[in-house]
Formats: sequence, structure tokens, C-alpha cells
Amino acid sequence: MSTNRKPIRKAVFPVAGLGTRFLPATKAIPKELLPVVDRPLIQYAVDEAREAGIEQMIFVTGRGKTAIVEHFDIAFELETTMKERGKDLSVLDPTRATPGDIITVRQQVPMGLGHAIWCARAIVGDEPFAILLPDELMVGQPGCMAQMVEAYNEVGGNLVSVLEVPHEEVSSYGVIDPGAVDGALTEVKGLVEKPPVDKAPSNKIVSGRYILQPEVMRTLETQEKGAGGEIQLTDAMAKMIGDQPFHAVTFEGRRFDCGSKTGFVEATLALALEREDMGAEVREIARRLLG
Repeated sequence: MSTNRKPIRKAVFPVAGLGTRFLPATKAIPKELLPVVDRPLIQYAVDEAREAGIEQMIFVTGRGKTAIVEHFDIAFELETTMKERGKDLSVLDPTRATPGDIITVRQQVPMGLGHAIWCARAIVGDEPFAILLPDELMVGQPGCMAQMVEAYNEVGGNLVSVLEVPHEEVSSYGVIDPGAVDGALTEVKGLVEKPPVDKAPSNKIVSGRYILQPEVMRTLETQEKGAGGEIQLTDAMAKMIGDQPFHAVTFEGRRFDCGSKTGFVEATLALALEREDMGAEVREIARRLLG
């Protein structure tokens, strides 16, 4: 097994953001705990990582975010009461972490995504690692990270997940400059953050899932501030192109941008419609509301 094929065992979840777009809902509750139907956003991301064989979840948190860790703890009183009442506890299974599986580090000052990832450098160590942005809810069979790990086992190096969007939307995202295409894999020659529509090298946008080699931490160490006065992950990744293999994986599935209110509502509706226990009823409600 070559050194650049160490298995992906660790995943970093940047969850330090303030969630101001969802105020007042997020005044006392982390936005990552807002539920899409009946599971919080962070749960979808952790489940996706577990499905991909990832063992250790690293949460980069900020002040007021301890509830995220509590969610994955054992709720003794709740479980005891449910047991006494003969209720099924299996609904809580995905929320229980094995001891040592969840590690948190603090990002004291919000200095951007790149800085948040860098905060996890001591735990990541010299291993390749995954990054999942919980705001991006990726729904697929298998999940997005499982698709990426499969691609990583083929090509190694660094990977980002991408989706194709209409050309007029590219200026809202990070976009790849594509090279050779092989099925779902596209060689990445460059990364451009929020390009003007007429300058965008492609319509393949980077969509919140990454597998990176540990060298990115050394790049982030000396990274200067980029767009918005923040330390940008895109800038650090761009510097690694050419030194290590870099590919994009086109995700087979759907993405919901739960960083926006409309995206959040769309995700809730879409996932509710697919549920056996409520789909028909929700469809009826939607019809009635659309009248």
C-alpha cells in the first residue's frame, strides 16, 4: 500500500459558524442542529461519513456550540424514561458515538473555512482526511463521501466533490478548471472562487465535500488572507495542484443548500415527500397549499 493511499479514517466538520441567516432560530441553538424533518443537519453529515468508513469525527466548534457534542452523547434520563415506557430506543442509535470517536477543537475567532480546518491539524496529523460541510446536505445512494472514498482508492491525492449548475449561477461558488475527464472523475487544473460568469472555466462547482492530503495543513499555516479577509481553503488547495494528483468527483445525487432558508425548506419538503411514514400526507398538504 503506497503512502498516498492511507485509508480515510478522519473527517473534519467545520461547525463554528454563527448561523446569522437563520436568526432568531439560531440565537441559542447551533444551526447544525436545525432539523430537516426529524434529523439535525449534523446527523446527516456524520451518517454520510460513517457510511464511507470514517471512524473519527472532528468537530471544529465555537462558543455556544456544545449542544452539537451533547447530541452524540448518551441521554441517560431520556433513555431511562423511554425504556420504562416501553418505547423503541433504536431511533437514537445513530446519535450515539463510541467513546473517543468524537473530538472537538475550538476556533476562537471566525477567520474563514481554511482557518477552521487548520485548527484540526494536531488531530489530523500526517493522515489524509475528509471534510464535510454540514450546510450542504448531499442525498445519494451511496452517499457523496462513499462515492469520493471509492474514487480516492483509485487515484489517491486530493479530491473535491462537484456538481454541474446552470452557467449563470457559477459566480456564487468555487469552480474547477477542468482537465481530462474519466467517467465521474475530472482532473483539476485550477480552482477559482466565485468567478464572473464570463470568466468561469466550467460550470462544475465545488460542493462541500473534500478529501485532502495532510500537506494542506502546512500550506494553511502560512496562508495569507484571501476573499472577504478570511483564510480560504480554496487558495490553499489551489497551491497543491501540480504537486499532488487532484481530481473532482461528480456527485451522483442531489444537493440541498441548507445554508439558505429556501434551500432548507426545499430539503425538508423533498425528504418528507420520500418518507414512507409521511410522504402521502405531505404531498396532500402541498397540493392543498398550492391550491
